[in-house]
Amino acid sequence: MTLQLFDTATRSVRELVPRTPGKVGIYLCGATVQSAPHVGHLRPAVAFDVLRRWLTRSGLDVTLIRNVTDIDDKILAKAEAAGVEWWAHAATYERTFTAAYDALGVLPPTYEPRATGHVPQMVALMQRLVERGHAYSTGPGNVWFDVRSWPQYGELTAQRLEDLNPEGGDDAVTSEKRDPHDFALWKTPRPGEPETAAWDTPFGRGRPGWHLECSAMAQRYLGDAFDIHGGGLDLRFPHHENEQAQSRAAGYPFADRWMHSAWVTQQGVKMSKSLGNGLLMSELLAQVPAPVVRYALASVQYRSMLEWGPDTLDEARTTWDRLTGFVDRATERVGEVPRDEVRTAGLPTGFVAAMDDDLNVPAALAVVHETLRAGNTALASSDDDGARAALVALRGMLDVLGLDPADPQWASAADTRVADALDSVVQAELDARAAARAAKDYATSDAIRDRLAAAGVVVQDSPDGARWTLSDAKGE
Repeated sequence: MTLQLFDTATRSVRELVPRTPGKVGIYLCGATVQSAPHVGHLRPAVAFDVLRRWLTRSGLDVTLIRNVTDIDDKILAKAEAAGVEWWAHAATYERTFTAAYDALGVLPPTYEPRATGHVPQMVALMQRLVERGHAYSTGPGNVWFDVRSWPQYGELTAQRLEDLNPEGGDDAVTSEKRDPHDFALWKTPRPGEPETAAWDTPFGRGRPGWHLECSAMAQRYLGDAFDIHGGGLDLRFPHHENEQAQSRAAGYPFADRWMHSAWVTQQGVKMSKSLGNGLLMSELLAQVPAPVVRYALASVQYRSMLEWGPDTLDEARTTWDRLTGFVDRATERVGEVPRDEVRTAGLPTGFVAAMDDDLNVPAALAVVHETLRAGNTALASSDDDGARAALVALRGMLDVLGLDPADPQWASAADTRVADALDSVVQAELDARAAARAAKDYATSDAIRDRLAAAGVVVQDSPDGARWTLSDAKGE
């Protein structure tokens, strides 16, 4: 079976046939670095990381471009409110996004271009659109795309221009435009905006519209035509619709296929900062190990909504502990397996078929769990050959998902599990001590305290209850 992937544009699952045999080019819309990332921002990053890993495992050379939008209205407004330069504000949150990607094991993109670094390419694209009659200027700094000049507008999302609401977004100023639906390619500075947030162009001084940057950068790094354009589901319209329209109106084939990952939802509502339901990655990673978060994000098929509830992380943690437990036991039994062997060994046919079926990760994980059960059975029956075979297969499949427990990326996660286990054991002892004290059984209470002290645990009583720390040396 060959890899079949859903194409948003044709609304069908079809075979991936790379434009250049053996190579795949992917453009993934990255972050607008206005504030810290929440878990919803990481869903597309993890989803396309799994795609990239599977393409690589399938023998393809992948070039993945993930852009950074480092200038827009919100960045300027939030920087002003914070009393810092807009570029410093953007750089700060770009680093927080990078830290979140790294924490979840998302492989670095081949290139990660910033919008502000590609103004010449944007100006060239604008000029081409104006020359071809698909864009126009309404005064210094303002350039618009003429949607009625491109009859195919709306084809990506299967919408008619007459049915679209022209209001909202950065382009809500309709008085200058030929048509309310026209969108901004270039925007004149607003009163009070920093001088540094604008560039000189043949059309006047201004800054880029959101959509123009991605078309320019995709062409710069992937050429006039490339294999896959990806992003979150919320980007289909207007962002991706506008990207496709302006690129094709300029005469470039642009993306062969569009892929979109679904949202993370809470009680059926898309997770977002504006709704107050965005769980910050910094808060999440302070509570649970990073691979647990990655498992929760990766375990649902990328086109399915991920409902984030109270049990999401508990279930992911339980599964992760089972996987790591087997890998630890099997490795202790049969020895270390080289990572090169893990990454080149054949994978179970059921797993391959599931991944080739539009990255059907739930079906692939069913094979993972079958292999886990077989491995545990082999360990229990002292079948070392069977245990090793299961270990290699299990790690190979998990590596595709970015979740190989033996990957050095997750070494610190094991330490967290040990700390969690220690905390549970010590807390149970403290609960028993509190019960003994309440019953005025001071002999038992003292014995528990002495037992903990002998293990290197120092107990401190306070009005809010007992707290514990580890002593510098056991027995102190």
